[in-house]
Parts: sequence; structure tokens; C-alpha cells
Amino acid sequence: MTDCVFCRIAAGEMEPRIILETESVLAFHDLNPVAPQHALVIPRRHIATLDDTAPEDREVLGDVMLAGAEVARKLELEKKGYRTVMNCGHGGGQSVYHIHLHVLGGRNLSWPPG
Repeated sequence: MTDCVFCRIAAGEMEPRIILETESVLAFHDLNPVAPQHALVIPRRHIATLDDTAPEDREVLGDVMLAGAEVARKLELEKKGYRTVMNCGHGGGQSVYHIHLHVLGGRNLSWPPG
């Protein structure tokens, strides 16, 4: 999808600050961080929202979550804690329609989030 910024990143057309790359996912620092440490984990394959997933996406969704934990370790967030978030749809705060996991840390995160 050429109009999807995350698809362009996954295709190598843009060069974010990469944290982790695997065959199925890519993790990089968010360009507009809302926490001292803010990374995004995306599947390389385009899936617009969590609502667009199907049972056959189980493996890539697991890869996204496992990559989120690895990113947290690489950023040394596991020592004090971190938050993972996946927004879905406009009302849920999704602004880029390519599923992505936010990994947030580096400060105390309050609850409820928003």
C-alpha cells in the first residue's frame, strides 16, 4: 500500500531509527514520542486495524507482541516497567491505519491512560 507510511517504512523507503528487525516485524523509535522511550512495532504485512485480523493472523500478532517485549528489553524498560498499547479505529486513538504496537516507558505511566 503506497499511501501507508508504515508500509513505506517496512519496504525500506523511509529510514526510521530501527530497534529490531525480523522477517515478519519491524520496530523503531516513534517520531512523535509521548514518553521518554516510545517505540512502535509493526508487522511488515499491511493489516489496517485489529478488527481486520483473522485467525490466520495469529502468528504475526504473536510476533508483534514478542517483538514488543524484546524492544522493551533492548531499551532497558523491563527493570522499571512499561506499557504496550494497540489503538483501534479513530475513537480508539488510531491515527495510522496499519496495526502497530506502542511500547512506552522511561517514566511512571498513570492509569487510566486517557
